[in-house]
Amino acid sequence: MKQETGKKSIIIAIDGPAASGKSTTARRVAQQLGYTYIDTGAMYRSVTLKVLQQGVLDDLRRSPEKVSALLEDIAIGFDGDRVFLDGRDVTAEIRDNRVSREVSFISSLKPVRDRLREMQQDLGRKRGVVMDGRDIGTVVFPDAELKIFLVADASRRAERRYAELLANSPANTVLPDLELLEEEIKRRDSADAGREHAPLKKHPEAVEIDTSDLTIERQVEIVCNLALERQKK
Repeated sequence: MKQETGKKSIIIAIDGPAASGKSTTARRVAQQLGYTYIDTGAMYRSVTLKVLQQGVLDDLRRSPEKVSALLEDIAIGFDGDRVFLDGRDVTAEIRDNRVSREVSFISSLKPVRDRLREMQQDLGRKRGVVMDGRDIGTVVFPDAELKIFLVADASRRAERRYAELLANSPANTVLPDLELLEEEIKRRDSADAGREHAPLKKHPEAVEIDTSDLTIERQVEIVCNLALERQKK
């Protein structure tokens, strides 16, 4: 299902809580429509990884404004499914569980959100993109022609996160159990929804899709059909 000749390109914004299926759905929708996929969650994870690598997390908890210095020369790029931070492939590292625990705090910092929002808007200015995250439809592209809000049960999201960690972790890595992952997901939901800057919330125009019992193929089919409807308008 590729982009039809003569149909205008649109922006598709896919938001939702952690492990609700945003990234996988967005990536496959982009492939089917011939659009560019932009993983904004990976961008926030990349900033978080840089904070952890530089050992400044505790310092930022005391003085959050100091994150601005770290953002001055940061470079985040994509090559297909690979994510690069300052020229280095960090695709696996940004999925580390420590990054998952701290990304909500780093994402809550206004300088981080402002800088990445600028980068994301530049990437999407020509349209024909699919972006997923927490505030794409409400803050980054509130004028997106199609806004999707994915939700799923916390237990199902924990299972997905475990599978993701299993697939991306080096051999012999000790993984957290499902109960711990579910508690972390619930804490992150609370932090994302309650943060001061760009909290996670559903745009009034967004189409909500509960992915708890949907296959990824069905999720992609629903979003693609909605996108084709919007392209005709």
